[in-house]
Amino acid sequence: MIHRKLSADLEQWSQRSDRKPLVLRGARQVGKTTLVDEFSKQFDVYIKLNLEQEADANIFRKSDDVNSIFQFLCVQRKITTDRSKRTLLFIDEIQNEPKAVGLLRYFYEQMPWLHIIAAGSRLQTLIKQRISFPVGRVEYLSLRPCSFVEYLDAVGEPELAKMVEGLAVTPLFHDTLMSHFNRYTLLGGMPEILVNYAQHGDIIRLSPIYRSLLDGYNEDVEKYAHNDSQTRVIRHVLSHGWAEAGQTITFNRFGGSSYTSKEVHEAFDVMQKAFLLNLDYPITAVKPPAMPALTRQPKLIWLDSGIMNFSADIQADYLQNTSLIDIWKGHAAEQITGQELRVVLDRNFRNEQYYWVRDKRGASAEIDFVWQHQSKIVPIEVKSGTNVHLRSLHSFMSMPDAADIAVRVWPGEFSINELTSPNEHNFRLVNLPFYYVGLIDKVLQRL
Repeated sequence: MIHRKLSADLEQWSQRSDRKPLVLRGARQVGKTTLVDEFSKQFDVYIKLNLEQEADANIFRKSDDVNSIFQFLCVQRKITTDRSKRTLLFIDEIQNEPKAVGLLRYFYEQMPWLHIIAAGSRLQTLIKQRISFPVGRVEYLSLRPCSFVEYLDAVGEPELAKMVEGLAVTPLFHDTLMSHFNRYTLLGGMPEILVNYAQHGDIIRLSPIYRSLLDGYNEDVEKYAHNDSQTRVIRHVLSHGWAEAGQTITFNRFGGSSYTSKEVHEAFDVMQKAFLLNLDYPITAVKPPAMPALTRQPKLIWLDSGIMNFSADIQADYLQNTSLIDIWKGHAAEQITGQELRVVLDRNFRNEQYYWVRDKRGASAEIDFVWQHQSKIVPIEVKSGTNVHLRSLHSFMSMPDAADIAVRVWPGEFSINELTSPNEHNFRLVNLPFYYVGLIDKVLQRL
């Protein structure tokens, strides 16, 4: 069993007197059902529905009265419950019966003592039926593939996990943790992959699992897509898009296709809402607010680096290179950095990740990612080497109103340099080891 950090968020939610029904979002096979099943052990009564099963879905088709529905469930399962017992109702794959979505507000209003979690791997399909979750009557959490800290727990290294979480890695442990991080980037964070690897330590035997995950996403396409044409475009992206991970992309004729910019853009939007990928758009400012330039090319960050490596057939690169920066021309490093930053965004209740480009004709300066810390936009470069090679970062720091701190994600140890930009702007450069990326918010808070 992998301990998921989101368990703490579920516990906090369950203890609040003003809690609302919780919608747990995430892609297929990231562990939503397993997480709730484990969480349910804290309750006196656990009632679980799966609306992919006709009998469970039928309950919501036959009644609009939430009290009657709950009474039926208790009688059906021979459960005796009342308000004195902590009770959790879990409605899995809720998108299969849109009527159940609408009833969440009535559970909230009429049965506030009841703990309710809804989840689904295809919540995007509700858009086709023009049904949305009741505004102001539900709250949300997102579950991603396992983070690096969760990976360490999964492979039996809880002490290393505590060390990373506490930002207490000493030089003696640096190489060990970088070795683990490279392996984590190779494997990715899908729970089934990590459980199998922890048991057998064999990368080769993981191939059928990766293939099964990809096949599952392909099978779900018809449920995501609005029509047959969009189905074909999404399947093309799933076949050819993994090789574009960590890079800025062009929608028109994406992946060597004949599809138009509009067709590809719409397909990416559907996949993004299904949590299969993220499109990170650039900003051109160096101080808040961060406003994305939606007419510019976005950067593609996929759900999981392990699936990406398998699909793009670059797993051997990890065995031939000792530095993550050298793998796949640095794209693997940008993918995993973006993937880890997504967990930080969730923790800080933010939705969008950005990168930076200089808004000047003929300028090519680009920063891999940015992070808004308090009133500052902090540039994040994924680079190795000496400080003099950070040309784009120096370009950013030379802009008026630039922050006094910057981050370089690299394979080296944690350190801080005092630097001066070409226009004599003094700033601190935080050299952040890859294993600290998922804690970048906490690192910046300590400075």
